[in-house]
Amino acid sequence: MNTKILTEEKIKEAAAIIKNGGLVAFPTETVYGLGANALDPEAVGKVYEAKGRPSDNPMIVHIARASDIGQLTPRLSPDIVTLIENFWPGPLTLVVKRKKGVPDRTTGGLDTVGVRMPDSQLALELIEWAGCPIAAPSANLSGKPSPTRAEDVIEDLDGKVEAILKGPDCRVGIESTVLDVSGETPTILRPGIITPENIEAAIGKKVVVDPALYVNRPRDVSGEEFKPKSPGMKYKHYAPKADMTVIEGNRDKVQAEIERLKALNERLGNKVGVILFEEKAFIEAAHDFFAKLRDLDRQEVDLILAGALSDTDGVGFAVMNRMLKSAGYNIVKV
Repeated sequence: MNTKILTEEKIKEAAAIIKNGGLVAFPTETVYGLGANALDPEAVGKVYEAKGRPSDNPMIVHIARASDIGQLTPRLSPDIVTLIENFWPGPLTLVVKRKKGVPDRTTGGLDTVGVRMPDSQLALELIEWAGCPIAAPSANLSGKPSPTRAEDVIEDLDGKVEAILKGPDCRVGIESTVLDVSGETPTILRPGIITPENIEAAIGKKVVVDPALYVNRPRDVSGEEFKPKSPGMKYKHYAPKADMTVIEGNRDKVQAEIERLKALNERLGNKVGVILFEEKAFIEAAHDFFAKLRDLDRQEVDLILAGALSDTDGVGFAVMNRMLKSAGYNIVKV
C-alpha cells in the first residue's frame, strides 16, 4: 500500500479516506491515533490488522462535539455530564454503556464503549469533516512505544495505512486517562494526566483505581482470562527493542545504581541508554517518555536503564504505569 503523507491543508482528503472506510493516522493532544469509522466494523477490522492488535482489545472512539456521545450511549448520568463539562475537550476517556449500533469490533465485544473528545483542533476538524465518530488506538505497531511525533508513525505504519496526517508533536505525550463510569463506582482503568484527585474534585465522590493496574498479567478471581475494558490493561505495551530495567528507590541511590550498571554493561560491550527525569518533573516526564524510548531505539541501544518516578503523584503514577509495562515489570529496588 502506498501511504500518503498529508499536511494539515489536506485534512478534507484525510477525512474522505475515513468516510470511505480507510485508515488515517492523525495527531491528538495525547499521542497520534490510527483512525477508522467507529461505526464500520470492516474499517475497524483494518485497524487491528495494520497494528497487529489483538481483537479483544477495545478501541477508544473520538467525537467532535460533546453532544455526539448520544450516538454511542443510551443515557448520560449526572456524573457523566459533570465530567464532560469539566474535562472535554481533553485527555479523559469515559467508558459508558454502548448503544446497539456500536459494532462489537469497536468495543472488543464488551457492552461498554470508551469515548473522548480530543483537545486538538486538527483532530476535531478531521472528525467533523469525516462525519462519523472515529475509533483510534495509538498509531503504532502493537506493543511498541506510543507515537508522539509524525516520524514515529511513519516509521511504524508507512505502507500499512492509506494516509498519515502530519501535525505538531503531541502536547501531553501519554494516552488519555480512562475512567469507567458504566457502573456504581467511577474506576480508573488507565491512568493519565487527569488524575483521580482531579476527577474527585469535579464530581464530589471517591474514584477508585482498578487493581489490574498494579499487576502484570491480571486474571479475575475465578481464574478466567481477563477481558480488558480499556486499551493498555492486558497486553505487553510500549516496549522498546532494547531490554529495559527500572531502578526504584532513594534518588541518590537510584542515580548511583544506574551509573554502576551502565559502566558494568559498557565494559561487556553493550550500548546503554539512560532515562532519568528530575525528581518532580512529572508533566515533562509524561511529555518526553515515549519520545525518549523511540530515540533510544533509533540509537540501537542494547539496554535502557530508567529511574522510577514517585507514584504517589497522580501524573507520576500514570508515567510509571507506562514505564513498568515498557520494562516488562523488570524492576531493581535500591
